[in-house]
Amino acid sequence: MERDVVANGVRLRITEEGQGPLVILCHGWPELRQSWSRQLPAVAAAGFRAVAPDLRGFGDSEAPGDIGAYSIFHLVGDLVALAHALGEERAILVGHDFGAHLVWNAALLRPDAFPAMAAMSVPYRPRSSLPTLEALRRAGFGEYYWHYLQAPGVAEAELERDVDATFRRFFHTGSGDAPDTGDAMLRVAPGSGMLDGTMDPGRPPGWLTATDFAVYVDAFRRTGFRGGLNWYRNIDRNWELTAAWHRARVRQPALFIAGTRDVVIRAPIGARALAQLRESVPGLTACVMIEGGGHWIQQERASEVNSALVSFLQEVRCTIC
Repeated sequence: MERDVVANGVRLRITEEGQGPLVILCHGWPELRQSWSRQLPAVAAAGFRAVAPDLRGFGDSEAPGDIGAYSIFHLVGDLVALAHALGEERAILVGHDFGAHLVWNAALLRPDAFPAMAAMSVPYRPRSSLPTLEALRRAGFGEYYWHYLQAPGVAEAELERDVDATFRRFFHTGSGDAPDTGDAMLRVAPGSGMLDGTMDPGRPPGWLTATDFAVYVDAFRRTGFRGGLNWYRNIDRNWELTAAWHRARVRQPALFIAGTRDVVIRAPIGARALAQLRESVPGLTACVMIEGGGHWIQQERASEVNSALVSFLQEVRCTIC
């Protein structure tokens, strides 16, 4: 079932299925609630109430115009308010990509509301001693795509020029199907664009249905990319806002899932975070690495992800009942 819910003053479009303890599934960038289309039935069949929202700034949900309205406090506040709007005080969180970053932070900020969580593709990284973008520069990643996405209008112009091609390139190059090009997809050289590090196969990936691909293209043609990009434009502001959680660890029961060919965890920053994950997340119950899987793991390898996710949810059901 699809419907609108007002949470934290923002209208969010959700898809929900099933009855039982609440599980909120948070998509990444550039994605939508559609990215969970193969998880929702599996989670519901396991006896949970599965809810996937288009998050603030995406798809059919409201997109505030102010960049400052996309801080981590706003985004975590949306999840707290969404649970309340659905009649619940607590929820298990599941997140992929920037949605994983969101649920890691939600676990830190509101452990009472989110007693367990699963993250995919992006390992938890404790807050650094320097502002995030400067820390990346000093580590030799001055051309990281996060820097490129900061200037309003620049990435929008590139990505919206041909939305169909943008998604063909992102989905193919970030998947386990693409040739190994190192972390080229994550770096943007001066004078280049983000798509310059990607490859266009000329067709959508075989692991994505034509319907799902069309949903992405149609939605981003209509809305543009700005809402989701504003999440990235708060990266350094989030560093300032979360000073009280410096070096904090995630202690709730947690599951991590990633593909072995995911560029995020193969690049130095992600690889380091993955190696330190059991230290930074003492509650980690399992780290599931899916051989040959790429970045879009819940869509590329739905059955394997569903198996690991449902098993974890059953283990932590008691934390929310």
